[in-house]
Amino acid sequence: MFCSFAFVNALEVVLLPDELIPEGARAIGSKETEQSLSQLALETVWRVNMGNKTVSPQNDTLWRFWDSDYSYLRYEGVATYVSKPEAVNYSASPTKYIAPSSVYGSATMLDTKKESRMIANLTWNFDVEHGFKYLVRFHFCDIMSKPADSVIFKVFINDLSVSDSLDLKNLTSDVLGRPYFMDVIMRASDNPTMNVSVGPYSKDGAYLYPITILNGLEIMKISNSRSSLDVSLSNSSKMKLGVIVGLAVGVFLAIVLAIVLFLFYRRRGRARAIHSKTEVVMVNAEEGKDNNGTAMFSASKIGYRFPLAAIQEATDNFSENLLIGVGGFGKVYKGVLRDSTKVAVKRGAPQSKQGLAEFRTEIEMLSQFRHRHLVSLIGYCDEKDELIIIYEYMENGSLKNHLYSSDLRCLSWRKRLEICVGAAKGLHYLHTSSEKTIIHRDVKSSNILLDENLMVKVADFGLSKTGPEIDQTHVSTAVKGSFGYLDPEYLTRQQLTEKSDVYSFGVVMFEVLCGRPVIDPSLPREEVSLVEWAMKRHQNGQLEEIVDPRLAGQVKPDTLRKFGDVAAKCLAGRGVDRPTVGDVLWNLEFVLQLEGNDGRSDHASPVNNLETSTVSTAELSMGSVGDIAGVSMSKVFAQMVREDMR
Repeated sequence: MFCSFAFVNALEVVLLPDELIPEGARAIGSKETEQSLSQLALETVWRVNMGNKTVSPQNDTLWRFWDSDYSYLRYEGVATYVSKPEAVNYSASPTKYIAPSSVYGSATMLDTKKESRMIANLTWNFDVEHGFKYLVRFHFCDIMSKPADSVIFKVFINDLSVSDSLDLKNLTSDVLGRPYFMDVIMRASDNPTMNVSVGPYSKDGAYLYPITILNGLEIMKISNSRSSLDVSLSNSSKMKLGVIVGLAVGVFLAIVLAIVLFLFYRRRGRARAIHSKTEVVMVNAEEGKDNNGTAMFSASKIGYRFPLAAIQEATDNFSENLLIGVGGFGKVYKGVLRDSTKVAVKRGAPQSKQGLAEFRTEIEMLSQFRHRHLVSLIGYCDEKDELIIIYEYMENGSLKNHLYSSDLRCLSWRKRLEICVGAAKGLHYLHTSSEKTIIHRDVKSSNILLDENLMVKVADFGLSKTGPEIDQTHVSTAVKGSFGYLDPEYLTRQQLTEKSDVYSFGVVMFEVLCGRPVIDPSLPREEVSLVEWAMKRHQNGQLEEIVDPRLAGQVKPDTLRKFGDVAAKCLAGRGVDRPTVGDVLWNLEFVLQLEGNDGRSDHASPVNNLETSTVSTAELSMGSVGDIAGVSMSKVFAQMVREDMR
């Protein structure tokens, strides 16, 4: 006799304030302008705090969890994160029950005064179940503007307007820091993704108000006409008919299939056994172990498909203590394989906007090439809905960390030049090593990594794309990349070429020279954009004023001038006016030769000894006399002869 038990361990009854759930809300995207919610059930599917900050239940009056908006933001490069909880003023409705001060006191913001090179919307992507309506609650709080400023911007859901001109100052009676929330009901849609956007208000092509802001967002699923929140029950009548038909057909097919399966069952079983045995033999042969060996990994470390259990073991089950980075694809962990090999493990996040496409692209790209200045693929895993890529571990992290972190030793000027040369070599290989150019599409300082000897390797090929055909000039594709590094020609025309990588590399060169971020909202307006600031100083012959102060006395005037000229040419507005990566590489090697042996980096690697880099004959013929002033030509040509004899 079959028995079952039903039990409950605890029960909590929570009294919710009346103000928390609205009686109704304005509907968008449908004929009805107002919809009642009094008889409907709601299920919270997303509750997000802007400002790249997570709010724990302990910091919410009603014990709610607010997830950080970072992983949902489409182009995080255009966003500015701000936090000022002390500015929140609960002098009137709403109260802390609607959202705590930790939500209203942090925000993701777009400042059109500072983002002068590009005006874009802030957009967040959320997965939803089609066929349902959703209550969307926007939380706003002006914690940044001055009393005299107006705060007017646009709000959208998908392609539908929620507000063409939301006047936040007027809605809060000109009280700075007063919270405001807005509820709307989004129509049922077949689209499994909901895009929520806020953007600057414009009139006659001019952006009239500087600040666009969002503090928090809640998305709640509304029960359907059958009073259900279960998508599987929304089509129950169709399901019943399908079950009846399916059973009838299934009985017939089951008889036929049973006969077929019986005939092939043993054959398939034998095939699996043989295949499994072959795999064990192959792996053990590569390992140099017998069939009783316990090693799980190929000694070649090239493109091996790892079992999930092995990766969990290597990363201590993805311990946060081993976390070394976070990106759009997911988190990156340090791992150690059974053979003591250190690896970097990039684990795709379930909500990643890049996901499977980037996973496939990166594996395909990294499997095609091997180069000393490109990060090597060790393996991957696509087991149990996991998308994981395993790379060689880079002990010294990214160039970005070394430029900005106060905890790391400052890179000397010569070492910075060597890093630029190494990165240029990696990009040059991508652009020239195959029949079609490989365009990296996300060149930036955080994707230029350094090993234990500070050897340079370019990383992250998830956005990479093959270049145009021989009879074409560009590839037409959607804009992807990192804000601040994006080629303006690619951004406006969506026409991608290898010169887009050159532009991004020019930005990195100025990062290396100046030792500051590409976009820094904390600086005066004319200095916010590194590209605008550096290009203006270059045009005025004032490059020495923007050199990283930590490099004082290290940069020779000739070296500085030549380096600045190369970077400026990379940042030309039109791709046809920019040099190739090969030209950039030759010029950088010449700059390194100009620098000479003085101030050689203490971290120089014998493997990556760029001190003997060649000076191309093309550079010598193109350069002016001033480019080689103070350089012994006999030493230059002697160096070239030594390289040719190798």
